[in-house]
Amino acid sequence: MEIIRKVEHLRQFVADAKASGKKVGLVPTMGALHAGHISLVNRARRENDLVVVSVFVNPTQFNNAEDLATYPRTEEADCEKLQEAGVDVAFIPSVEEVYPEPDTRVFDLGEVAAVMEGAMRPGHFNGVAQVVSRLFDMVRPDRAYFGEKDFQQIAVIRRMVEIEGFDLEIVDCPICREPDGLAMSSRNTRLTPEQRKVAPVIHRALENSLAWAKDHTLDETKRYVVSEINSFPHMEVEYYEIVDPLTMQPLSDWSEAANSYAVGCVTAYCGKVRLIDNIKYESVN
Repeated sequence: MEIIRKVEHLRQFVADAKASGKKVGLVPTMGALHAGHISLVNRARRENDLVVVSVFVNPTQFNNAEDLATYPRTEEADCEKLQEAGVDVAFIPSVEEVYPEPDTRVFDLGEVAAVMEGAMRPGHFNGVAQVVSRLFDMVRPDRAYFGEKDFQQIAVIRRMVEIEGFDLEIVDCPICREPDGLAMSSRNTRLTPEQRKVAPVIHRALENSLAWAKDHTLDETKRYVVSEINSFPHMEVEYYEIVDPLTMQPLSDWSEAANSYAVGCVTAYCGKVRLIDNIKYESVN
């Protein structure tokens, strides 16, 4: 595995591969890698000749300085995991390498970025669009891989691709979970042992709501999920929205869902750790 830190070296490496007819897959990450990331890598390996994984904690998508400061950084362990997974290139740049000058671009991301995470974290999705567009420009991949845990983020990235005119396929991959159902996340390492025992209630409430939803309205289902999660110590729901899977706009009735399903997106604090998850409601009514 090649470890590359300079954009010019990355571009040359990928250009040589493409010149020989190789398809390139990119897995963008912020490091602190876990089995969920590796599942993306495995998918990318199956579908491409060359796999690039970026490891970069992007400062422009954090609207909370403490969150940026405490985000886990585990470069040595990350490289070991990527080597074992058969990655061809680990791109691990400095902030100065990615942003030699401040990125002042403001993307017109539209309605998909205006709700939920977009409303709670002003500027977050613009920062995501900044860094992902830069990575796409550096690598020019044929495919890029993202986990569905960040369901809204995928919609935002698709919008950015449309705006910028990138010629690539966005591949969304299923959520990977711990045996107790907790969605895998780099943030899970910040949970205390007591909090870690409680955190799976997020997924459990979502799962239980699938049966509940068959006999209840959409608003009743939302209240049920929030009540279930908040009934546990350490847990506090920031929002729970049931949205259209394409537009990300909140629904008021099950019948409004496009493509016969809706997506429930939740953000909850477990102590001071902010966790997200989602679930699909298929053919409720």
